[in-house]
Amino acid sequence: MSEVVRLYRFKGLLSSRAAISADELMTALEISRATLKRDIAKLRDQLHVPIVYNRELGGYQLERDQTASELPGLWFSQEEILSLVTIQHLLEQLEPGLLGAKLQPLQKRLAQLMDKHGLASQDVAKRIRIVHAGKRQVVAKSFELVAAATMAGKRLNIWHFNRQNGITTEREVSPQRLVHYRDNWYLDAWCHLRDDVRNFSIDAITQLEVLETKAKEVSTKAIDQALGNSYGIFNGAAQAWAKLKFTPERARWVAGETWHPMQETAFDADGSYVLSFPYADDRELIGDIMRYGADVQVLSPATLRSKVQKCFLEAAAKYV
Repeated sequence: MSEVVRLYRFKGLLSSRAAISADELMTALEISRATLKRDIAKLRDQLHVPIVYNRELGGYQLERDQTASELPGLWFSQEEILSLVTIQHLLEQLEPGLLGAKLQPLQKRLAQLMDKHGLASQDVAKRIRIVHAGKRQVVAKSFELVAAATMAGKRLNIWHFNRQNGITTEREVSPQRLVHYRDNWYLDAWCHLRDDVRNFSIDAITQLEVLETKAKEVSTKAIDQALGNSYGIFNGAAQAWAKLKFTPERARWVAGETWHPMQETAFDADGSYVLSFPYADDRELIGDIMRYGADVQVLSPATLRSKVQKCFLEAAAKYV
């Protein structure tokens, strides 16, 4: 195990026992006596963990009233530092400006660590590029309030704009989890107006307030049953199975994609790729099918096949 993991485990062992012998520590941590002495010295001298040896109990312990002390942390290897910086930069590119102010202290600390390990020349910004497609702007304050309520288990009163019918509805919801899907943020929540699980696009929340009322807790299983079996972001129990057939040329790409967790796949003799999966709402599905133009054919159900055909014919008519 890495040193940082071992030292945290060392601290945990000391906190969990009245006293623990050197032999027990070496066995639990799988280290030599020499490493044990170095670890104790580092914990005491560099990290200021109050370790003492109790002769009566025959083992090491933390000084009384110091069992709740925390390690100051953030001592990592070069690889771990670069990984942290990379993750931080990915978050920054994922949602520019959304958490910038909140991450500044972390950025400063990571920069200091990079300098210490001779990594100052590593310009992460030049090594990572995220391309956004169809990304909608989220108001930073709205995202922060939604995230805070979700983590704190508090209800929200929201005004949500329904793009399908153009109507804004006020409703009270119990946030369950945040979802980042296709470059946009959504909230899975229990809707007290509809008395059911619903999914809300955070950028479509025009106004909101965090309530002091405790949120209704919904099990992950129940949320997945309501939202996880449908296709894409739309909720609802699966109503039908879509069966699509892709050309051999397009199969080279689609065969490596996951369209649905429950999908079933097969190759025909000519190399065509057949993909089947359940869906509840066909709006997003039709758009995805049409992206492939002549490289895809809807085999079933007939209703979906008819809708896709109608969409293609209407699109073609605009170019006559």
